[in-house]
Amino acid sequence: MRLTAKNPMGKAMLSILAFEAVVFGLAIAGMIQVDNVPVSVALTASGIGIVLAVAAAALLRRPIGYLLGWLTQLFAVGLGVLTPWMFWVGGVFALLWVVSFFLGRRLEATQPGSR
Repeated sequence: MRLTAKNPMGKAMLSILAFEAVVFGLAIAGMIQVDNVPVSVALTASGIGIVLAVAAAALLRRPIGYLLGWLTQLFAVGLGVLTPWMFWVGGVFALLWVVSFFLGRRLEATQPGSR
């Protein structure tokens, strides 16, 4: 389950992962200041999210990159356990990821010679 290298939605998905890495970093302050999450837990959770997002972005031309991308989406939504606003933010990123992926699949299906 991946898109071809020429698919324009690949760049959109790469952008989603890059922005998620930034949001994971920004979430540290929210977790600590708003939800009183211990600093070590906030740093660890956000660090895992950043590593997942960056690894997925770096490997997006391979099938493992897409697997890591899907895991990043699950992690982003799951981060809502530590700070509830991440249910919403992670959900928006997951929705963007799903829409981009399936639109990319549709684009590939309409390309000549794809059948």
